[in-house]
Amino acid sequence: MIELGRINNLEILRDTSVGLFLGDEEGNDVLLPNKYVPAGYEIGQKIKVFCYLDYDERPVATTLEPDIMLGEFRLLQVAEVNEIGAFLQWGLEKHLLVPFREQRVKMKEGQWYVVHCYLDERSGRLVASNKLDKFLSNDTIDLKEWEQVDLVVTRQTDLGWEVIVNERHKGLVYFNEVFKPINIGDVIPGCVKTIRKDNKLDISLQPLGAKVLEPAAKKIYEVLVENGGFLGLHDKSAPEEIRDVFQMSKKTFKKGLGTLYKERKIKIESDGITLSDD
Repeated sequence: MIELGRINNLEILRDTSVGLFLGDEEGNDVLLPNKYVPAGYEIGQKIKVFCYLDYDERPVATTLEPDIMLGEFRLLQVAEVNEIGAFLQWGLEKHLLVPFREQRVKMKEGQWYVVHCYLDERSGRLVASNKLDKFLSNDTIDLKEWEQVDLVVTRQTDLGWEVIVNERHKGLVYFNEVFKPINIGDVIPGCVKTIRKDNKLDISLQPLGAKVLEPAAKKIYEVLVENGGFLGLHDKSAPEEIRDVFQMSKKTFKKGLGTLYKERKIKIESDGITLSDD
C-alpha cells in the first residue's frame, strides 16, 4: 500500500518521458517526476520516497523529505494566506494547507505555528491543523515512569513548558527543571518523571534517579578533558555556575561527581576538580 504523508520504500517499475513509475507489492504505482529521479538508477531497484497529492490532486512521489509528515506535530512558517486558508512551507513545492476551520487563531503570513499534519477524509489531501488538543489524549497512558520519550515544545504556561509526548499526549516541563534554553517548536528527547492520578504527565528533560549518574558523569568527564583536565568548579560551587557550564542542576552535578570520584577518575580539590592520574 502506498501511504500518503509517509516515506514509502517502492520498486522502480518503468522509465517514461515524465519520470519513473514506482510500485508497491499490491500493484499500486505512483509517478516520481524527472526532477527527483536519482542518477544511476536501475529498474527493479527499491527507492525511498515521500508521497502526497500534487497540484492536480494526483498522488506523486518525491525524494525530498518534508519538515512534517502524517501524524506529526511541527513548527512551520506561513508562506501565504488567501480565501481558502493559510499555506505553510514544509520543504515541498506545494505548500501545506491549514483551512480556516483548523486555525486556533487567525494565522498571519510570515508567522510560525505548531501544527499537526493529518489526512482529510473528505478531500483525501494532507492538511494541517493548529487546533492541537483535538489530536491529543491523556485518557489512556501506555508509558512508564523513567521511560524515554520524544517531545515537541508547544507553548509556555505559568508553570512551565507544555510539550507533546510521543505525538500522542500532553505533558509539562516545570520551569525549575529546565537547565538549558528551549523554544516553541523544539523537537527534543525527554523522560517521564511522574504519571499523575488524572493521567497528567510531568516530564523531565534529563534522565531521572540512578539513570542520571552515567550521562552526568560522562558529561563532566568530557568537559574536564576539553579544559585540559581541570575545572574551577566543585560540589560547593553556586548552582548558577554549574548550570552555565554543564546545563544540569547542582544535585545532578554532585551525583555525577560522586560517580567519577568512586571510579577514581577525578580528584576534588579546594579550588576545583582535576582528572586523576590513576
